[in-house]
Amino acid sequence: MSDGLQNKIIFQQVAELLQNARQQVLRTVNSTMTITYFEIGRIIVEEEQNGKDRAEYGKKLLKSLSQQLTKEFGKGFSIRNLEFIRKFYLTYSNSEALTRILEIQKKQSLTEEFKYQKTQSLISFFKLTWTHYIFLIRIDDERERRFYEIESEKHNWSVRELKRQYDSALYTRLALSRDKE
Repeated sequence: MSDGLQNKIIFQQVAELLQNARQQVLRTVNSTMTITYFEIGRIIVEEEQNGKDRAEYGKKLLKSLSQQLTKEFGKGFSIRNLEFIRKFYLTYSNSEALTRILEIQKKQSLTEEFKYQKTQSLISFFKLTWTHYIFLIRIDDERERRFYEIESEKHNWSVRELKRQYDSALYTRLALSRDKE
């Protein structure tokens, strides 16, 4: 085998390894941020529930939190984004699938190990990007939302493709095609 061909093969192998590593880093960052937003949502909701006048208190809390987080961490913590984070938590904390996973683990361990197990469960549950979840939390029907989550993951849909499939009423069409009456 010539040196030029050997170098090309080695380059392709190394390039593939680097591409895979980059994809893994992106998945890890996305997963970590999604779990972080879920936990931020939990903190916001728990604090709001302890507030006296919930609606007014919630607005003040989000405004203050937005200002402080933006000052400390930069863009990405507008009131609107914090509202999405809160809605994300409210939507998924009520998810039957996630609730089952967390309940099983809670029964198994009441120690510090539970925090680690909870994080691992969240990692295995939240597999899409934050942008996917921003779109998905707008779907009220949990079965439909879960369908689009599974299909997005299974077929590696971009957010654009997810929106296209949703706009084409894929879930409804498949449900109707199964219901022969």
